[in-house]
This record gives sequence, C-alpha cells and structure tokens, in this order.
Amino acid sequence: MSRPRSDALAAVEEIAAGDHHLAVVSTVRTDGTVQSSVVNAGILAHPVSGLPVVGFVTYGRAKLANLRRRPRATVVFRAGWRWIAVEGPCDLVGPDDRLAGVDPSALPPLLRTVFRAAGGQHDDWDEYDRVMAEQRRTAVLVHPERVYSNPERSS
Repeated sequence: MSRPRSDALAAVEEIAAGDHHLAVVSTVRTDGTVQSSVVNAGILAHPVSGLPVVGFVTYGRAKLANLRRRPRATVVFRAGWRWIAVEGPCDLVGPDDRLAGVDPSALPPLLRTVFRAAGGQHDDWDEYDRVMAEQRRTAVLVHPERVYSNPERSS
C-alpha cells in the first residue's frame, strides 16, 4: 500500500474544514450494494502506527456490520463544488472491536481525539465519555490508500 502525499492530506483537511468536517461515508453491504451516511470526520494520527488516518466515530448498526465484514470505506468531503475522497482499509476501535496495541482504557481519549479532529468541541468531557460508553461508540480509522478529487472549480 502506498501512502498518499502529505499535500493530498492537507487538501483533505482544507476541504473538510470548509463544511464543518461533514463527510459522506460509504461501505459495502453483504449483497454488494453501497450503504452511505453522513458523519463528521477528520485527520488524526493512528493510535498504534502514528501514521495519518481519516477518523470518525459511529454506533450505526449497518455501517459497523458492513465494516466488520469488509473493513474498507470511502469518505468524501465537500465544500462548495470542491470535493475530495479518501478510500482504504479501516481499523475499528471500540468496546466491541478491540485493536491490537490499543488498551481498552485508551478508548475514551481516542474518541475525544477523533471528535476534535472532526472539528468537535465539548464543554463537559466526562459527560461526553459517559454518552460514548453508553452508546458503545466505535472509532473508525481509514488508512488513506487512495486520495482523489475533482479539479478546482469556482462554481
């Protein structure tokens, strides 16, 4: 797997910031059809390798079931007419998805890190941690195997 150039990931961050880090995530269902939903996502360092990944937090049953069977996703950010896609294999880190090298006690800080990378802020981190645990939220970390976009457009 080749790593995308750092300028490609800088473009991801620029476009993501242009619309509140909103992104469309697509996964593949068992029947081969595509399931898509909107999430907040951002770039962060992988908790084991330290390499940049695109992360988001989910508890969606369909998305998690798809990712557990086929751990790959495409994440598309847009701002105006500009868009950029990141696709690649995923790691799942959550109460029901252990990742080698990540202690379960590291899940709350990881979920906070993903939330901040996706443009989030919170006034009560204890409450945030409580809700994330109650909802059994999982961090999805997409390794940027391929990054591509449209040519810059003004309209």
